[in-house]
Amino acid sequence: MNIRPEWIFDDSPLADPHGFGERAVTFIRKLKHPKSTAAKHAFQLDRWQERIVRRVYGDTDVSGRRKVRTVYLRVGRGNRKTSLVGALALLHLVGPERVPGGLGIAAASDRNQAKLTWEETTSIVGMSARLSEATEKREAPVYSVTHPKTRSRFEAISSDGDSKHGKTPTFVVTDEIHAWQGRRLWAALTTGLVKVPGTLHLITTTAGAGQNTLAYDMETYARAVASGEIEDPSFLPIVFETPEEFDWRDEAGWSFANPGLEIGYPDLAGLRTMARQAGHMPAVKAEFEQYHLNRWREASLSPWLDMEVYDEGADPIDEAELEGEDCWIGVDYGMVGDLTAIAAAFPDGDRIRVLVWAMAPEATLLEKAERDGMPYLQWRDDGHLMPTEGNIVDRKALSDFLRTLCERFHVREIAYDPYKLTETMAELSEDGLPVVAMRQGWATMGPAVESLQAAILAKRLQHGGNPVLRAHAANVVTRVDPVGNQSFHKGKSKGRIDAVVAATMAVHRAVTGEAPSPYEERGIVFVG
Repeated sequence: MNIRPEWIFDDSPLADPHGFGERAVTFIRKLKHPKSTAAKHAFQLDRWQERIVRRVYGDTDVSGRRKVRTVYLRVGRGNRKTSLVGALALLHLVGPERVPGGLGIAAASDRNQAKLTWEETTSIVGMSARLSEATEKREAPVYSVTHPKTRSRFEAISSDGDSKHGKTPTFVVTDEIHAWQGRRLWAALTTGLVKVPGTLHLITTTAGAGQNTLAYDMETYARAVASGEIEDPSFLPIVFETPEEFDWRDEAGWSFANPGLEIGYPDLAGLRTMARQAGHMPAVKAEFEQYHLNRWREASLSPWLDMEVYDEGADPIDEAELEGEDCWIGVDYGMVGDLTAIAAAFPDGDRIRVLVWAMAPEATLLEKAERDGMPYLQWRDDGHLMPTEGNIVDRKALSDFLRTLCERFHVREIAYDPYKLTETMAELSEDGLPVVAMRQGWATMGPAVESLQAAILAKRLQHGGNPVLRAHAANVVTRVDPVGNQSFHKGKSKGRIDAVVAATMAVHRAVTGEAPSPYEERGIVFVG
């Protein structure tokens, strides 16, 4: 769906009953920027930027209060959004939008990223003797600029730092939310913004990756407002992206994601160079599409799967129909920080149906959800994740669940990583359950990864749209050995992949149905 903001490019009139849009533009045009090539380093407020400023600040109600409270601006990298943010920060700090004792905040994923907005703002201040005299800048305890006369302050903080809920900001910039991990700071800022009237939240970002993230939640809401599905006049979505109908190499589509391209930024020659390289390197192509065509992508920079193909297996699965059927189970046991995932594969002619369950300790579930930025609580409520007592997944709870599966289905094998579950699986083996130790090295997992990938590409895998499995599949990054075997690269994968590891083990054993190799020993407990 193309949601290009046409009002930015046409000459349609923009509401400004009190002249506040014109006032904001006038203030910004009086600023200077150290990198400006205009006369006397005048701040370069290009037409597309000016239209945004007028739309945000000019549209007011009869009392003069701004109608827009949240702006979602997603634009390709290199379109000078940081410069615009710096100017708007000063508009609220020392300009006509300032309020006595007002607090402006620039929030980013880490301290260095937050510092960029602060540096941009202070560099503009440094170009004016008047602004330099009227303000004070500090680097500790946080990067800040203050206006002593009005007690206003603008500071930079990060999502990996302080996230206490005591702040009451009047202007907030949340930068590059696609890189944010967790939601604590987001919650602190957004709940603070509703404390006082007339606040403004400016969300600036390039396209993100994956669907179980804060960024995707905002992206989804922005698209719904832009399409008219949701009516929210306080939320202004501004999304610049190259429509899917344009091939990524077609330069005619590049300007959709880069409104400054016709003016001279980002550098067209640089984009052409990267596009040539992208034709030969899949990882560069993924980066080019995400950051410069501003297209939302799946989580992996080295995509293992085409998730559109994967999603074709989302037809619902009736578990009751599988009672008593042959199945192969894979178990990926999570230690302290990971989830524990159990997958059951049911081969049926040309189709393989897969059920997936996850387990996580209830005591740390909320903390884990905030840290990983994943909807674990929702998955729990929807029955996709089973909470266990304590701070780690209880092995007995896992053992009991596996016994239950063996009662429900005709379990042919239970494959597991012997590095983690030797004692538990030995007990199950002694009770007659068909356990198989399946090491996680190249020789074993290489063919297993290929089995799952082949089932997906051949559209034989039916996963029922399980959200845990989908999120983990989208996170996968693979590595290839000298002879072409693939294995999952947990160190480079973006986020958890436990469910897809379990599914890989289950599907491979279901597909092969062969006797254990030298790397897989049935009923024998070993380490390494």
